[in-house]
Amino acid sequence: MSAHNNTVSLGTDSLGKLLARYAIPAIIAMASSSLYHIIDSIFIGHGIGGAAISGMAVTLPIMNIASAFGAMVGVGAAARISIRLGEGNKRAAEDILGNAVLLNITLGISIMLIFVLFLDPILIFFSGGEASAETLDYARRFMRIIMFGNIITHLYLGLNEQLRASGYPRKAMYIMLLSMAICTILNPLFIFGFGWSIEGSALATVIAQTISLGIQVQHYTSEKNFLRFRRRSFRFKRHIVSAIISIGMAPFLLNLCASLVTRFMNTTLLHYGGTGVYDVVSTETFAGNVGDVYVGAYGIMNRVILLFIMVANGFNQGMQPIVGYNYGAKQYDRVIKVLKYTIICATCVTTFAFLVGQLFPYQVASAFVDSSTGEADKAMVEVVAQGLGLAMMVFPLVGFQIVAGGFFQYIGRAPLAMFLSTTRQLLFLLPLLLTLAPRYGAFGAWISMPLADTLSVIIAIILLTLQIRKLRRMERDIHFSR
Repeated sequence: MSAHNNTVSLGTDSLGKLLARYAIPAIIAMASSSLYHIIDSIFIGHGIGGAAISGMAVTLPIMNIASAFGAMVGVGAAARISIRLGEGNKRAAEDILGNAVLLNITLGISIMLIFVLFLDPILIFFSGGEASAETLDYARRFMRIIMFGNIITHLYLGLNEQLRASGYPRKAMYIMLLSMAICTILNPLFIFGFGWSIEGSALATVIAQTISLGIQVQHYTSEKNFLRFRRRSFRFKRHIVSAIISIGMAPFLLNLCASLVTRFMNTTLLHYGGTGVYDVVSTETFAGNVGDVYVGAYGIMNRVILLFIMVANGFNQGMQPIVGYNYGAKQYDRVIKVLKYTIICATCVTTFAFLVGQLFPYQVASAFVDSSTGEADKAMVEVVAQGLGLAMMVFPLVGFQIVAGGFFQYIGRAPLAMFLSTTRQLLFLLPLLLTLAPRYGAFGAWISMPLADTLSVIIAIILLTLQIRKLRRMERDIHFSR
């Protein structure tokens, strides 16, 4: 079936089949991406050590900032492309594609220059100036290579979003799977075989994304594809750039807030980790830098939690072209139905994640570090086991929150999407973290996460209920006008 027929079927085919058609490739691709990061951490943890994992944890907020700009362009452009295709306006969709490429190139180069020139001060800021010299050294060596490949990362991730939106969900999946496979092969080769340490891991990522980007460029330059690069589209148009950014601002703020929270989480754990009465590893029982242990443990927890969030987000991404197309075509009943299906699927994923976090925390922690190799790695396993169970206490609710935030992006409700993107991180999590951690140590940091989840879900339920009522009114108005 051609991509043109695929886009038309978004308005006519069974919603369950459509969601499966678009969500399954997205889930496989996103889960593979997250699994790669987990495997990468396992290679680093077992091949280099816990200090290297702590270094990776310090780089996480910096990489989130870079990803924030890429997500802004990728998601914003994909949502606009879906709506334009639903309206039957192919030329406008191609203009959005061209402007998205130009935006990614501009932002990719700018961010690379800033982070390369000021890497040391940035690392010190995001570690709160309290990370050990060894941890900072690993972070520096990793980020130097990753940042030089930043423009490739932006283009690769952005074009994959547009592939899904334009009717090629399976191809987007295959390209991401290829990138993950190359990374998985090169990582142990570079780390263990060539002895390139953490630089080898960074280089493997850049090489894999470069190869995948080449395939995407070939796709968009081929005459046989429905949506492709046009020379006329590679000119900045203010109204297109503004439209992309307005929708993309929600994922941008989400990543930016995540970066800010991770920064404060790292510095809080470096300062207060091991000081609380409920902390499993304390400054009194551990001879080394207990803060580095807690930062490394948080890095592991983030990888695990992100895996399940990515799977739930795969359903979200599968929903995106269906919602965008039908919203553009004014078929609001189909928009509401696919939203309900997606919420159910995402909630099943986060409920399963909750069970894993509660029943198998030690097994998960032991996969990343070998507790028999030293006191620090043994302590890290204990911290992860406690933190994972606490952080995921209300995780079944998170699936709803993820879908609600995405839904407002896909129908063009930029202000509401931006509000939902910031409520959990800035409005709830950060104040709770800064209030509870000084009093209860790392235990306070862990418990702030489910509390923030609960509060943000309540707000999402209220806003989404109001939006569904509005869509039903719009559907009734269309029905009566016929």
